[in-house]
Amino acid sequence: MTNDISKADHAYDLLERMITFQELKPGSMVSEGTLMELTALGRHPVRSALQRLSWERMVEVHPRRGIIVPPISVEAQFKLLAVRRTVEELAVKWACLLATPGQKEAMSALSVELERLTGAGDMVAFGGQLKQVHKIIVEAAQNEYLQLSMAPLQGLSRRFWFANINDPDVELKRASTLHRTTLLAVAAGDEQAAVTASLALNDYLTEFTYKTLRTNVAL
Repeated sequence: MTNDISKADHAYDLLERMITFQELKPGSMVSEGTLMELTALGRHPVRSALQRLSWERMVEVHPRRGIIVPPISVEAQFKLLAVRRTVEELAVKWACLLATPGQKEAMSALSVELERLTGAGDMVAFGGQLKQVHKIIVEAAQNEYLQLSMAPLQGLSRRFWFANINDPDVELKRASTLHRTTLLAVAAGDEQAAVTASLALNDYLTEFTYKTLRTNVAL
């Protein structure tokens, strides 16, 4: 069973990365068999991953038809950022209060790794670290219902962000600074600083979305 769970998690990570970085194109339809070939994994772990991705709205599963990767929508991004703003603020507050010493150490280490990756130009590796940042903060908040709320909000907004980056050097540096500030505030147990950093991150993502909208209108 443990091996099955591990394979399902691996399938999820692979497919989520393919969707985020558009190896699986928005609006495309693929079969379960194709995903098994792409991941080199069996039917059970792929189906488990698809169930999770479907719940997070990263895919739409249509029996006897296939799996659709939903289009990326500016309107949807604005809606989810509005919800993420409040939920993430709550998450950092609880994380400041409840994070264990081990989690605080992990946050400090993630901050260092984010800074290292900022200038490396490896967006896939950077994306992996962003997932770890979100994961450690939600875990530190010690509320499984909060975790259920945050997973789709962060995954979908991360997908939108990577899909619309025009200048990786600028955007990765900005995102790194904002996430590192949040991590270090939580690690220090500074609730006010963590909330301020969390809201600043949301402000940046919202402005990034407006910029994307203006660019699309200009085209």
